[in-house]
Amino acid sequence: MLVNSRLLFAAAAWGSATFLFTSDAALAQTSGCAMERVTGTSRQVMRCADGVTITAEGGARFNLVDRNRDGRPDAVSLRNKAVLVDVDRARRPDGFEVITPQAIAAVRGTRWAVDVKNSTTSVFVVRGRVAVGRPSAGERVVLNVGEGVDVARGSGPLTVRRWPPARAAALLARLGQ
Repeated sequence: MLVNSRLLFAAAAWGSATFLFTSDAALAQTSGCAMERVTGTSRQVMRCADGVTITAEGGARFNLVDRNRDGRPDAVSLRNKAVLVDVDRARRPDGFEVITPQAIAAVRGTRWAVDVKNSTTSVFVVRGRVAVGRPSAGERVVLNVGEGVDVARGSGPLTVRRWPPARAAALLARLGQ
């Protein structure tokens, strides 16, 4: 869903055609999700019936992806800015992914932030564990609470680092945390 004024829902596999919806009601009917604006901010929060909550920074551009066509999103394709994803493991045992041009971050149940800017994807874990790798396969790393990784274009190694509190706080503040 393009978070500014339009909502997109990917109804097929990654890279396939998307359908444009012009209202939150259409998205809710199609994916079991509802979008709401956070009063007094440019952020939006999407809550899905199956235990996935996505908080999007103002101006973030992303679409929902439903690879298996079961009517429930199983991934978000993020193009710019940041999202905070919270997945309830009890209600979503099959996991969830955030896909960016540089990385894929996948979980079974957790809370993590993903930020795309200047050809780099940064992933930070608030709760749980997140596996991160490049879309082209290759090396994968697993992040724990307080850890992050910056994934740039190219094939360099993925280096897991404990993020300084100021960096983590700055990203999470953009997401209302």
